[in-house]
Amino acid sequence: MQDNGLGLSAAQQARLFGLFQRLHTHVEGSGIGLYTIKRILDNAGGTITVQSQPDVGTTFTVTFPE
Repeated sequence: MQDNGLGLSAAQQARLFGLFQRLHTHVEGSGIGLYTIKRILDNAGGTITVQSQPDVGTTFTVTFPE
């Protein structure tokens, strides 16, 4: 998935998949969504990665086990 939104700094990316992490406070959320997705993928043998630049956008890459 890819967007052309706010993007994330390297420091934000390091915290992105942590429990209760909210990196943009101007939108609603509890900070458990990406944490939960990462845990599910990790437990299933998959991965999720992020590439992002501030003011450019973000790309998430999800892989599932075969």
